[in-house]
Amino acid sequence: MENSIQIEISGKAIFLNKGITLREALADANALSNTTIAGKIDGKLMDLIEPLVNNCSVEPVDLGSSEGEEILRHSMSHIMAQSVLHRFKDAKLAIGPAIENGFYYDFDVEHAFTPEDLEHIEAEMKKIIESNLPFEREVLNKEETIKFFKDMGQDYKVEIIEEIEEKTVTIYKQGDFVDLCRGPHLPSTGYAKHFKLLSVAGAYWRGDEKNKMLQRIYGTAFSTEERLKNYLNFLEEAKKRDHRKLGKELDLFSINEDLGPGLILWHPKGAIIRKVIEDFWREEHIKRGYQFVYSPHIARAELWETSGHWDFYRENMFSPMKVDKGSYEIKPMNCPFHIMIYKSKTRSYKDLPIRFAELGTVYRYERAGVLHGLLRVRGFTQDDAHLFVTPEKLEEEIIGVIEFTKYMIETFGFSKYNVYLSTRPDRFVGTLENWEVATNKLKSAVETLRLPYKIDPGEGVFYGPKIDVKLVDAIGREWQGPTVQVDFALPEKFDVTYIGEDGREHRPIMIHRVVLGSMERFFGTLIEHYAGAFPTWLAPVQIKVLPIADKHAEYAKDVYEKLFKDGFRAEADYRNEKVNAKIRDAELEKVPYMIIVGDKEIEQNSVSIRKRRQGNLGTMQLNELISRINREILDKVID
Repeated sequence: MENSIQIEISGKAIFLNKGITLREALADANALSNTTIAGKIDGKLMDLIEPLVNNCSVEPVDLGSSEGEEILRHSMSHIMAQSVLHRFKDAKLAIGPAIENGFYYDFDVEHAFTPEDLEHIEAEMKKIIESNLPFEREVLNKEETIKFFKDMGQDYKVEIIEEIEEKTVTIYKQGDFVDLCRGPHLPSTGYAKHFKLLSVAGAYWRGDEKNKMLQRIYGTAFSTEERLKNYLNFLEEAKKRDHRKLGKELDLFSINEDLGPGLILWHPKGAIIRKVIEDFWREEHIKRGYQFVYSPHIARAELWETSGHWDFYRENMFSPMKVDKGSYEIKPMNCPFHIMIYKSKTRSYKDLPIRFAELGTVYRYERAGVLHGLLRVRGFTQDDAHLFVTPEKLEEEIIGVIEFTKYMIETFGFSKYNVYLSTRPDRFVGTLENWEVATNKLKSAVETLRLPYKIDPGEGVFYGPKIDVKLVDAIGREWQGPTVQVDFALPEKFDVTYIGEDGREHRPIMIHRVVLGSMERFFGTLIEHYAGAFPTWLAPVQIKVLPIADKHAEYAKDVYEKLFKDGFRAEADYRNEKVNAKIRDAELEKVPYMIIVGDKEIEQNSVSIRKRRQGNLGTMQLNELISRINREILDKVID
């Protein structure tokens, strides 16, 4: 049996001829179907044409599986690149990976891609798919591959190959197209039926602003027409909820290039929502024993060297500024300032836990290419807090913070969220023993609260592990939200102490936490979660008074002034417009309540009410409406 090998599949062992392909092995085991597009050999994804030369376990990969759809999308990027080269023969190819729910490819081409170009590229892709071209894999010598791509004028591919340490590289062909790739791919282009090109964006080569700007075409692909249709519908809904679009339409915020990218201007309507959020935030912190502090926006450079931010976070910090004879840094974090406040006097174990909270504005350098509305900015305000605790109270305080976090995000309408425990990164400070203690305390806290969680390996911060809470919005997207971090390192670096019961100095442990995140990112998340239709307690305009005609304006003014004096955020629309036009405009502004007044309301000393999404609620006394809305605001009702 020298020419046979043992194959294990579905728990059964069979003997097959050595050199048989993965496809043939799956077929012999009755494990090959019409939708099998790849397989696993000892857990490694491989093409169906891969020969089997050693004893191994194999399993099929179906097109509809998560791994199958990733292979589909990777293959789609090759099909798209082939289509682009058919239309733009001088295009240079950069990279084209699969991404979540889709794929992209970066091109260096003089022509600026237009929506019409995407239509033509898509049509050419369909022709390539109909041709059912096989994906063929070849292993070549590195030097001959470099020459091959040089002769083709594909400079980016040459640069990539030159950095590969192995002596051989793999290429894939389909028809007249060749690309550098590790694979695996679909058996042939005919398997890729359900796709759509989405958009074009700029992308620097290798993400470096010093390099050339390329054109990136994004697409999506799924194993079935239904899944593709559902995803495209999801994208349409997400587009409607885009906080950048709604921020402009609802006059909430803006970003001005003359001011600088990544810096947010809060308009009155956005600012009043932020005030409501911050007022609620302050009230809830007071209830839980937090003390408010304020800190400056700059500090000596030495402070950041001591904290470790200069070594671990320098690429996200702005350049130092010269003041007198020293260097100062604009702050990327608030934690060293809170440490300085703690150290301003001797602390006793009886004082602990000490909980300092600050709505602290920080500044971080983000590349221009990654800035994104309110979600990725260069200046933002964190709802920051730092707790100084004794080792004995660490887990108790972590539990308290998590419970506080749950209360806050659920009050704002996020009933679904995912919890991640982020563990030690490759670069870190502190001892392994302290990292293990911190990680176990976080783990124990979430398990005590019976919160399902996932491990996020290596995603802790340099000074400690953390719990990340990702908010799930109304259409199922995850958003970065609260975080809880345990830190043994900074108290050590800054020699932070307290006097223990034994009269000696001891080292406290720090908990870094935000219960919402940054005001900017949280506000962006809220806009998209509610599609701009904020619940009454958050809405910038809670009530709009709409007189039917000019003769009803005086009564409308009396109603408005009563509402205003009672503390409601109300407006009155006295324009010489038909009432239906006023209602339409109020609905476009997503105002929760509309009060309509005319002859009948004046005669009955009443008001007619329309509620967003519910329509006409009928006529009632103004005091009755005020009581209703007050209860809604007090209970923070989510529409």
